[in-house]
Amino acid sequence: QVQLVESGGGLVQTGGSLRLSCAASGRTSSTYTTGWFRQSPGKERDFVSAINWSGGNTWYADSVKGRFTISRDNAKNTVFLQMNSLKPEDTAVYYCAAGPKDSITVASYDYWGQGTQVTVSS
Repeated sequence: QVQLVESGGGLVQTGGSLRLSCAASGRTSSTYTTGWFRQSPGKERDFVSAINWSGGNTWYADSVKGRFTISRDNAKNTVFLQMNSLKPEDTAVYYCAAGPKDSITVASYDYWGQGTQVTVSS
């Protein structure tokens, strides 16, 4: 079992930045890919970004390319999502997830955090 806890969400103005963190505990010795997803009210949970265990491969949704950067510090069992040039459409609950495969689909991830709210005001 892996437990994930997100932090770093909040309220920011358009053009601002936030840095989300996803801290893992439990069976952290396994080589999991970690992904970030987001969900707005009434919408499906969408892929944002993912990073493999070594950090050598990363993936981004087209909507966040060039603005968001994912990274990880395995010594601290933490994955980060640096979000710059935020837009109102980035407003959502952001979830981190861990799974055994490199994937951008929700179903491929076995463990999920509780989510952190990001609100971007116009």
